[in-house]
Amino acid sequence: MAATRDPPEWFTEQPGLTALALVSVFLALLVIVPYLQYVLFGVVLAYIAHPVQQRMERYVRPTIAALVVVVLTVVVLLLPLVYLLTVAFRQGVLVVEWIRDEQINVETIEQLLESNGYAVDLVELYEANQDRIASAIQQLTDGAIDLAGGLPNMFIGLTITTFVLFGLLRDGGRFVAWIQWVIPVDDEILADLQEGIDELMWASVIGNVAVAVIQAVMLGVGLWVAGVPAVIFLTVATFVLTLLPLIGAFGVWIPAAIYLLATGSTTAGLAMVVYGLFVTLSDSYYRPAIIGQTGGYNALIVIVGIFGGLVAFGAVGLFLGPVVLGATKLVLDSFARVRTGTEPPGAVGDDAEGPKPGSGATPSDDSAGDEPVDGTDPDSQESTDRTG
Repeated sequence: MAATRDPPEWFTEQPGLTALALVSVFLALLVIVPYLQYVLFGVVLAYIAHPVQQRMERYVRPTIAALVVVVLTVVVLLLPLVYLLTVAFRQGVLVVEWIRDEQINVETIEQLLESNGYAVDLVELYEANQDRIASAIQQLTDGAIDLAGGLPNMFIGLTITTFVLFGLLRDGGRFVAWIQWVIPVDDEILADLQEGIDELMWASVIGNVAVAVIQAVMLGVGLWVAGVPAVIFLTVATFVLTLLPLIGAFGVWIPAAIYLLATGSTTAGLAMVVYGLFVTLSDSYYRPAIIGQTGGYNALIVIVGIFGGLVAFGAVGLFLGPVVLGATKLVLDSFARVRTGTEPPGAVGDDAEGPKPGSGATPSDDSAGDEPVDGTDPDSQESTDRTG
């Protein structure tokens, strides 16, 4: 039986074919890696747009449906996103220039800090760190030049993203079925992994982003009403910071409130403090309501995944970094479950995943190491939906 064969037999029975397969995978990676972040971006967009594709396929052919969804994605998402980031970048540069030109009442800020028990000489602090500030501004300028010089490469990358999106929307089901056929793992384990990775994708790509968008829009509206400049830049900054569990909107509304108080808008500054706290505390409601509880998705994985994902995959790593780490945990759990025939110590996975359809098994069940915790019916149904 294939399930009882020794893994080395896969390689020793057909050494030539094995070597050819490994070389082919290596060459394919060499082709993909230069534009890996754009390929992954296409994967994320395809995951988001997949439900729309499924609904449209009820009325038109898959190719037509995929074309319509791609056009809608470009018009509704990509073009506004590019415009929004362009405006945010311009406003960010203006904020830096505004700080350099000292268009702020430093004495008022010092008095405000002193009234709260913090005696700080901002002028002396600035002079002491002038070199560091100048270096940071220079790096920002160099980054803008590099970004402008990399526009042709970005255009090629977004073109790749568009074609990846179209291909996955039209043929995603067949591609997933092919992956399951190629990987030498039992179908039952693959179905369990597929469900877990789908939950991770939902938590990171859909849930986490939805929470960040809601809070960014809420705070952006408040900043606009309060008359804070560079609203779009601060709104985009709020979105990025809200993705981080330990930072959130604090990193934006606190400086905004200090600015309002420093410029004499005391009422607006105090209102910003109250409203900012409301936006921040809303995280405790939106995040559980939208994301829920997902095994393998916790604060440690989110933080390390976001920062590590940014370095490894670029901007798309904000969303895929936690998914990669969470999926790694799921794969290692499955490996250990098959190797030992037992569940993880302390049944951490059962507690973290929460109630699910068909999850009546306990760690003491004899079949716990042979079948997914969630039962086989939901997995089989989801696998059929993805490959249909």
